[in-house]
Amino acid sequence: MFILRNLIQSDLMKNTILILFLSFSLSFPIVVSAEDIGAQLREAALIDDVDTIKNLVKQGVDVNSANRFGKTALMRAVEGGSTQSAVILITNGANINARTVASCTALTFAAEFGHADISAMLVEMGANVHDRTRAGWDALMIASRQGYPVVTEQLLQFGADVGASDRHGDTALMGAVVKGNINVVKILLEKGQAKPNKANNQGITPLIRAAEKGYSDTVQSLLEHGADANQADSDGGSALIWASESGNVTIVKTLLEYKANPNQQDSDGITALMEAASNGYVDIVQALLDSSADVSLKDSSGRTALQMAEKTGKDAIIKLLTKP
Repeated sequence: MFILRNLIQSDLMKNTILILFLSFSLSFPIVVSAEDIGAQLREAALIDDVDTIKNLVKQGVDVNSANRFGKTALMRAVEGGSTQSAVILITNGANINARTVASCTALTFAAEFGHADISAMLVEMGANVHDRTRAGWDALMIASRQGYPVVTEQLLQFGADVGASDRHGDTALMGAVVKGNINVVKILLEKGQAKPNKANNQGITPLIRAAEKGYSDTVQSLLEHGADANQADSDGGSALIWASESGNVTIVKTLLEYKANPNQQDSDGITALMEAASNGYVDIVQALLDSSADVSLKDSSGRTALQMAEKTGKDAIIKLLTKP
């Protein structure tokens, strides 16, 4: 009986202490830092939680507060494709042209994720189409590289510079070519009047890159819009040499139709025929010979296409090269 009474008294004491603690706690307001509120706003923007955004705005949250990477709620809304959230944030003072630590903007994020409705709204409300990221990419370069035709066309309509290049000298056209985005390539050439012969810092042109990658449709489109079939890179390599090395006979034949020089040599004296012969591409060797490729030419080491072919042991190519 004594033990039971002690237990009851002990429980009563615990409950009394708990009630007193809760009463004391509730008598003081819970303080939430501005940083926490800003984080809530950014999270709500990402998932398009409109009600939470409106409530936080009413509480006076700083709509331009950013995380440690410099991302604001508007940028998060753009990343998530949350159009309604983006509208509310802009209406309540969000800085459209704010930048992250990497100099990304809401518009570059819209271009990266292909959100055409948001990108259109941003440029109409004053987003700078010429702003660049730390890598030197503007929104047009990003949209072109990512393969978003609608966003690409929008940006061109709002004055994006189709001739701008990043720190490597690559333009929006080069970015589209590298990724094989033929629809974007056509938009840039036809509506943006992109220059197909503009080379990057290594002297590589969009045509050379397309030939190297094996994108036959892109090669055709570039040639139709004035690409120079004989323009060489900094090492003297032409699109035909690159195509012959990569083994794309369709591209080789297309280039030859556009008067590519089969006897052009790079800085090491290598020709398209040598590349095809050393790599064992019989059909390309035949196409080059049909276009008067010179079998007697030598590289800087004094080797001919035949000597290179002999090392591969490709009898069919050796036969073609020794044919009278």
